[in-house]
Order: sequence, then structure tokens, then C-alpha cells
Amino acid sequence: MVVHVAGAVLTPGVYELDSGSRVNDAVTAAGGLRSDADTSAINLAAPASDGSQVYIPVQGEAAPSSAGGTEVANGSAGTFPGTDRGADVGGLVNINTASVEELQTLPKVGPVLAASIISWREQYGGFSSVDELDQVSGIGPATLEALRPLVTV
Repeated sequence: MVVHVAGAVLTPGVYELDSGSRVNDAVTAAGGLRSDADTSAINLAAPASDGSQVYIPVQGEAAPSSAGGTEVANGSAGTFPGTDRGADVGGLVNINTASVEELQTLPKVGPVLAASIISWREQYGGFSSVDELDQVSGIGPATLEALRPLVTV
């Protein structure tokens, strides 16, 4: 996978990472955090997503918008969003683009349920709303409510 690392890192740039890499791996590839990085605003354990930008804010900086596929390393699911795959700016997991591994970062989602989500989206051409998750075998009302604040389309 290829990730653009920007912001408060020592050597911003585009880096090739192994599949399954975390935001921490992207930061390490970019030489590590600068001393002015806002470490309280990032989730270094979040999965990184191919084609995304991981942006590390400086202390006191407001988080950028999602324009241009920027991902701020702060999400609960975290691989910061690219608009292409995985997590979105607020750390939301895009259920139309996330891999099995990215889906498994969500609570109550293991390999079988992640595969079911991907199977449903391939069969029906993607999700038009988060509420359509209730049509996936294995997702009931409680799971949908747990996932709703953590996912996007």
C-alpha cells in the first residue's frame, strides 16, 4: 500500500508500506513525530489505508477537512481517511471501500461478519446508507447501533 504522510513528522512524503500497516508504521517511515506533534490528537494504532494521507497535526492546530483524501490520525477506527478506502476523516470506516482487515477494527466485527459485509456490497453494488447494514446476515439492531457512529458510506 502507498500512504502520503504529512504534517508534524520529520520527513513528510509518500511511503510504501506493507498491507496491514498501522498509522505508527507510516509515521515511522516518515522519520517519526516532530517535537511539536499533537500526540493526543492521533491514534497510532489505527490501520493505515492504501491511497490515503495520514496528517499529523501540530499542537493547537485544528484538524483539516476531508478534502483531497486527508486523514487525520485521530479516529477510533483509524487509518485515516482517504476518500478511496478504509477510514474517513473522523476515523470512520467506509463500508463501501474498507477491506476485511479494516472492517475488523470495528467492535463486534470478526472475519466472518467482515466477509458478509463485503459480499453484500459486491452483490448489491454498495451501500447507499449505513442503515442498509441491517440487511447483512449477522447484523441485528444492537450491532447496527454499535456500528452506526463508527462507519460511513
